[in-house]
Amino acid sequence: MAQAIADGAGQSRARVRVAGGARVRLRDDDGTTRLAELWHHDPMRVLMPRSIGDEIPHVVLLNTAGGLVGGDRISVAVDAGPGARVLVTGQAAEKVYRSDGPLVEIANTLAIGDRGWLEWMPQETILFDGCRLDRRLRLDLAGDARCLAAEMVVFGRRARGETVERAIFADRWDLRRDGRLHWCDALAIGPEAGTQLRGAFAFAGAAAMATLVYAARDAARHLDGVRALLAEQSGIAATCLGEVLVLRALASDPAPLRRDLARVWRHLRVEAGGLPAVLPRLWHI
Repeated sequence: MAQAIADGAGQSRARVRVAGGARVRLRDDDGTTRLAELWHHDPMRVLMPRSIGDEIPHVVLLNTAGGLVGGDRISVAVDAGPGARVLVTGQAAEKVYRSDGPLVEIANTLAIGDRGWLEWMPQETILFDGCRLDRRLRLDLAGDARCLAAEMVVFGRRARGETVERAIFADRWDLRRDGRLHWCDALAIGPEAGTQLRGAFAFAGAAAMATLVYAARDAARHLDGVRALLAEQSGIAATCLGEVLVLRALASDPAPLRRDLARVWRHLRVEAGGLPAVLPRLWHI
């Protein structure tokens, strides 16, 4: 698997198709979060619609290409300064198309200053059969910063009855506070992805997976509440590793998983963030 990723990375360097990205920096101005810097490059766009019923600004990421193909490189950096609060989401599900060799590379970096609050809740990533994706998410927290982040992945186009048989998917999370590593997670699937997705001791035929992380000094205090919320749900489990609450989920149907993820998101917004139980209108939930 490591060799497959390395080979794909070598091809990707030789065949870069699109190199785009976005950078957003926000600052706290006497209790109000304001935009301090905005930069984006094709095919990425950043929108900041008015957040109805919410107390914090929303940053919406948009891929104008409609999806990603082999050789595409995308990087997004969001920096919430000390005391700033922001919610970051996506305009639509991200689609990763079949590749004839090169990798799609995605590198997302979130920085949250002391007393800051950042929500990273993009819509699901849909992996097409034959895709090749290397994705990394880095979270850098300072002082008493808090971060609520989730990623959902769907294996194949469900409406078309597609299953993922051959693909490469590498996904890595790194979470640090004041420069010290607090949690790291790495996943590698492929190239015979179908065997792993069907394996009883791997994904057991799941059509979708999700990871949610709440990183904060008070993370352990919210574990029982999250578990109680999901007490009757199968395929979902939550635990706490020091100051990091981690939720994992597998599901045979992406739609109920998306709803369960939204329930936990709403719950933690209220109980941990003191914010309204409001999700972006783009989520349509």
